[in-house]
Amino acid sequence: MALHGCTSMGGINSDSLQKFGSAQELIDQKNINATNGAAKEYVYYWDPKQSNQEVQSLIPKKYLSSYCSAKGGKFSLIQKSSMSMIRESWTRKLLSTYSSVHQGIGAYQCLQQDGQRWIVSIEPVAERKLDAHGETRVVSLQTKMMSADEVKKFYSSTISTVTVKKTKAENQSNKNTALNTAAQKKAEEKKSNQQANQNRNQQQSETAVKPPEKVVETPIKPPEKIVEKPQTQQMKLFVAARKDLNKGQNQVSACNNAEKAYNYGKLYGSSGINAYAESGVLFARCLTSVPAYSSKFSNPKAKAAGILQNLANQNHTGAKHMLKQLK
Repeated sequence: MALHGCTSMGGINSDSLQKFGSAQELIDQKNINATNGAAKEYVYYWDPKQSNQEVQSLIPKKYLSSYCSAKGGKFSLIQKSSMSMIRESWTRKLLSTYSSVHQGIGAYQCLQQDGQRWIVSIEPVAERKLDAHGETRVVSLQTKMMSADEVKKFYSSTISTVTVKKTKAENQSNKNTALNTAAQKKAEEKKSNQQANQNRNQQQSETAVKPPEKVVETPIKPPEKIVEKPQTQQMKLFVAARKDLNKGQNQVSACNNAEKAYNYGKLYGSSGINAYAESGVLFARCLTSVPAYSSKFSNPKAKAAGILQNLANQNHTGAKHMLKQLK
């Protein structure tokens, strides 16, 4: 297992970066990818017990941005990442809630002072919980140098757009067709008017009048309501609760979401995250540290202890640790 706690930028400065002849050399020498060139894991969320540590997921971007600046260049984002290399939609949604992830991914361009131009792509390929003894989570990032054509091909494949362009020959052909159609339409209108006059004279000579046809109205079928699966609803509530609680905003609303997610029971979503257990820990945290929310319960501390004991009985490490602190 990689020593994630040791991954850092250290005392990086402009002079130390000047020795690298290219951005690719920097990537290789600083081990921004794994030793075999594959994606490397970086911590994007630390367990609350290690919250004083700096997240690592912005390191690839910071290294390359600093290298560009050392070369007197301008470093800028040219393509946003859609996280297309991650198959699970819920994993993509989870990562998108963290600025420590979405602010460090995508395709970046450097225009150096000497006129050289290079592009680097930083893309997430996987996400997981670091171990069973905490809440630290890591994201695997693949850092790769690309040409302009490679960037266009890779990132355009994730965007659904259709552009239709007409050539001069097509426009001329359409113009000729329009003229022919206009002449034909005029002749048809003349013939139609003559036929209409004949029909009108014929109708006036008829004495029988046909009764109006009965119009049968077809009832409009209301659109079917799309009902989300319980796992989907539970995961949405859990993700929203964790995002707000981690940011310290909308705490009462976040606690309500955590409570609702926990009350769904033990459902496992496709992302592999046990939303029931994790939302239970958030629920207990609300009961003990958010007075505006816990005040609606007669004995919030006892309720929190009951929830944590239930999760501890299921061998949830975070719940066991929090239960010890509560006692």
